[in-house]
Amino acid sequence: MSVQTPTSDAGLLDLLRITGPLGVTELADAMEVTPTAVRQRLVRLLRQQAIQREATRHGRGRPKHRYWLTEKGLRLTGSNFTDLAMTLWQEIRQKDDSALHRETLKRIARGLAAGYAAHIQGATPAERMQSLAQLLASRRIPTSVESSEHGPVLTQHACPYPNLADKDQDVCKMERMMFSELLGQNVQMTECRLQGGNECRFQAS
Repeated sequence: MSVQTPTSDAGLLDLLRITGPLGVTELADAMEVTPTAVRQRLVRLLRQQAIQREATRHGRGRPKHRYWLTEKGLRLTGSNFTDLAMTLWQEIRQKDDSALHRETLKRIARGLAAGYAAHIQGATPAERMQSLAQLLASRRIPTSVESSEHGPVLTQHACPYPNLADKDQDVCKMERMMFSELLGQNVQMTECRLQGGNECRFQAS
């Protein structure tokens, strides 16, 4: 199989996705760079928890390591999940039963919340919302949290579902439900970019 020579951290992740676990020498040969350059990239990716490693020992001497993708690393590599999500959402929207549609939105929100719940820390709504903002930021969704007299406010500076939300604002309702599940209290959407707002803002009340 012919693989284009990777020239970046993302290229290294794609290479591991295609070939499976590799050592430093194998990566250096495939990427046509020095082992030192490979190690620098591996250190960055290990710090980001995009890859993991295992030591192997053959005879005497220092053990050698082999590297492969973590679940986070797999998400960072190429995929067609966006196309799949768009198609599935369109199928859901074609259902005529409004009660069934509302229940489906709730189930999607609960399912997403269940997957994220382990990453949310904190005892107060403000602490949990800050933890949620950090989780979203790790998924390349620029987010900030500020205090208000009515409770903490989470602001999304870019839409997590740009193509999907443009066609159906119900995805915003689903996200509000998910935030409510994660924070353990009611969350209201007080500003929406699709309704003329500058950003999307969620208020915990």
